[in-house]
Amino acid sequence: MTDADPQAAYIAALIELHRGLPREGPGDEAFSLALLDSLPALPPHPRIADLGCGSGAATLLLARYYSSKVIAVDFAAPLIEELEARAREAGLAHLVVGLCADMGRLDWAPASLDLIWSEGAAYAIGFENALALWRPLLADGGIAVVSELSWFDDAPPAAARDYWQTAYPDMGSEAQNIGRARRAGYRVLETRRLPSEAWWKNYYGPLRERMQEIEPTPANEAVLRETEEEMAQFERWSEVYGYTFYVLQATGR
Repeated sequence: MTDADPQAAYIAALIELHRGLPREGPGDEAFSLALLDSLPALPPHPRIADLGCGSGAATLLLARYYSSKVIAVDFAAPLIEELEARAREAGLAHLVVGLCADMGRLDWAPASLDLIWSEGAAYAIGFENALALWRPLLADGGIAVVSELSWFDDAPPAAARDYWQTAYPDMGSEAQNIGRARRAGYRVLETRRLPSEAWWKNYYGPLRERMQEIEPTPANEAVLRETEEEMAQFERWSEVYGYTFYVLQATGR
């Protein structure tokens, strides 16, 4: 990596900021457990993938819950290494397969999965695009649980919309995302909003502590500024946007 490669430097700084954290995005174990309890029955020893797994908060939860193997995919090798270490520490290494790969370019066999789980990651390749790419991997009737940053209000305040128009221009309302899921070949079984408290307790709180430890290089400073602004936006507008978990079932074709 060189100074002539600012995008790579930025991504490296973003990964470094999140290393060692319990999770790389908003989430909550009790929330996810309740969601798992509500899913339709899956086959014995379901075939599971956690796409955009980060360091594996959801991966380990899925492995424990189903006592079944989970393929965990992320593009960041340092996070896959953390995932594998955490799996060993938890006694779950035999159930976790870490894979450093592009979750948008998986050459897996059609209908090879019963459950796809993805928290806060689909945006990286576009929510609807991700669902369309992943649909062939699911057996008919298989389940995808995908969280996506979503507007809770069809007419959010202009200040909030202006910020996200720059940060994530494809961000849609829950109604728009339901339509996207249906077009991609799914039945929408349920939507659940992640409580704003989970953002602060499980993600922004630990992240803010980590930010105090980061060396102030130019790339790091850019990431830190953007992260502070993101937190300020959420503190102001958490009633009009957040993460919605979309529980989807693959329809027959």
